[in-house]
Amino acid sequence: MTTATLEARQDQSASRADVLREWDPEDVALWEAAGKKIAARNLLWSVVAEHIGFSIWSIWSVMVLFMGPEFHINPAQKFVLVAVPTLVGSVLRVPYTLAPARFGGRNWTIVSALLLLIPAAATLWAMTAKPSFDVILLVAGLAGLGGGNFASSMSNINSFYPKRLKGWALGLNAGGGNIGVPVIQLIGLLVISTLGPKHASVICAIYLVLIAVAAVGCAIWMDNLPRRRASFKDLVASMRHLDAWLISILYIGTFGSFIGYSFAFGQVLNLKFTSAGETAAHAALHAAELTFLGPLLGSVSRPFGGLMADKIGGGKITAGVFVAMLASAGLVIAQSSWALFFTGFILLFVLSGVGNGSVYKLIPVIFTRKAAEQDGLSEEERAEWARAMSSSLMGIAGAIGALGGVGINLLLRASYGSAAHSATMAFEVFAAVYLVFAVLTYVRYVRTGH
Repeated sequence: MTTATLEARQDQSASRADVLREWDPEDVALWEAAGKKIAARNLLWSVVAEHIGFSIWSIWSVMVLFMGPEFHINPAQKFVLVAVPTLVGSVLRVPYTLAPARFGGRNWTIVSALLLLIPAAATLWAMTAKPSFDVILLVAGLAGLGGGNFASSMSNINSFYPKRLKGWALGLNAGGGNIGVPVIQLIGLLVISTLGPKHASVICAIYLVLIAVAAVGCAIWMDNLPRRRASFKDLVASMRHLDAWLISILYIGTFGSFIGYSFAFGQVLNLKFTSAGETAAHAALHAAELTFLGPLLGSVSRPFGGLMADKIGGGKITAGVFVAMLASAGLVIAQSSWALFFTGFILLFVLSGVGNGSVYKLIPVIFTRKAAEQDGLSEEERAEWARAMSSSLMGIAGAIGALGGVGINLLLRASYGSAAHSATMAFEVFAAVYLVFAVLTYVRYVRTGH
């Protein structure tokens, strides 16, 4: 594709599907002339759609704060309500990874955004009708549709950016999406503080409008890249490499921590305020006032994790993150004061965000190196192989990593159900896991120069 062709396509009306018949972000001249503007426009709307997807995925972390005695749901059941969407979203990330290459990035982003209308409308009904716990659990599972968006979005944006900018671009895409978690929690706070805990349906109504706006914006301003190689065979092929499994495991420690803590933070704070003698209404309000802060800082820190990994190396940043997360978990375990408990929790959010960015930076680096070992392939074929393997692993790692969030919520449920009635046991397990991951990262990736 010539520079003139790219510029001509940019000048065309953005209201039509702008299928770029050729795309080579590694061509510096073409990238500087017009490619980076096209990529930035697609990145912007990818972030918008993914942002709302994360909000819907985490909507039950907010809804549980609105669920008073009239719902007849206990604290243990509330941890299950926030764990189920995590599980569903994790599973959906696998097929969502293949969708952009199969149907087109623009096309699938529109469809995946419109699918969010289902959980938003169902949640509005459930919070109004107050059905049985089993029915509410089914409705909560629908929120998992928002979790799949991450995989398709990352796979799509991975194809738009050159290797030298993937860490920053993928970090920005994921971080902008992750911010959907604190944003819906902040909206929940505003609704509780202004209208009261009986008006959860307002949050759902707001998101029904935002979903429609996102779908329209993606239809107008996003582009489809040419149909690229993407199949279940590529997913299987990527997982034949040991590093694919190791990266997925490390992502359990970073993204699993982020999403697990994001979904559970409000409930943990609610229980802490309740145990201090506050009424249910006051505890819910105070928890809502603080819940959004952790996911917000974790989301903002993710692009910087990718940026630092671009400059220093994904292995070094990731190893340092796990060591720091071990120390932060120690603050939560100590619980010597409310300030240290809260500080430790916030640090875990920030560090998990940094680690999310650095782990994902490792993926294209690893497969670019492995591509050089593929005999009988041209340079172009090696680049396509590396892209296909990287995009596939991003979906698999995202799915496996998100399962860590399920584990966090179930461990917290068990910890609060123990004789101690606190989160101490759960965080002792988390600290041990972070230690193992720090050693694994150092041995496999720091010493080998990744």
